[in-house]
Amino acid sequence: MPCLIELKNITFGYPGAMPVLDELNFDFDTDATGLVGDNGSGKTTLLHLIMGLINPQSGEMLFRGKPLTTDADWLELRKTVGFVFQNPDDQLFMPTVIEDVTFGPLNLGHSQATAKEMALQTLETLGLGNFADRLTHKLSGGEKRLVAMATVLSMQPEALILDEPTNDLDQDTRHRLIHILRDLPQHLLIVSHDWDFLDHVVDRLAVLDEGKISYRDFSVLHVHKHAHLAGDADHHHE
Repeated sequence: MPCLIELKNITFGYPGAMPVLDELNFDFDTDATGLVGDNGSGKTTLLHLIMGLINPQSGEMLFRGKPLTTDADWLELRKTVGFVFQNPDDQLFMPTVIEDVTFGPLNLGHSQATAKEMALQTLETLGLGNFADRLTHKLSGGEKRLVAMATVLSMQPEALILDEPTNDLDQDTRHRLIHILRDLPQHLLIVSHDWDFLDHVVDRLAVLDEGKISYRDFSVLHVHKHAHLAGDADHHHE
């Protein structure tokens, strides 16, 4: 079975600067993968490349083993892989929540009735069943993040890419998001600086450094110090 997405020897740089990605190799398939790296290391750039929002200077990108060369190829990828932007305001543009969440299924060719049913079901799954008639611009930052995710999940993608999904979330909403992501059937690729969050929701960790990807074990990335007896021993937090 071909890998869902594979990047081979990808190089990308912005004008007048050193390459952000330098002959990078990366694959995204059935694992839930966390992607970490320093600010400016190219994490969001990599996500934008995967979604075809920008193009590499060199290298090859494959979707299910087939090179992505035509608009039809990219359209098929975007039907299969949903992308939740770092800023939910980049994703929410309709007056009400139900209109925003219905937009994707309508764009895929579903009827108004079917699209609304898909949207309502998605909101219910995310615990947002009473949000349908809410005004989008009056939502809190955390509520907007969850609704932005609903706009993507309503299209029923096979995989989900999230860029810094815990930014500006309070602890309650962060815990809620952890439980939502654990229960999703989709393959996940998540960029985050929140290693504890990633520890709860992903199976492997990819590190982007100096333009290349390597894989690490969670235990080497950080140390906890707490005011309790387990502070210096390995332990786990919910």
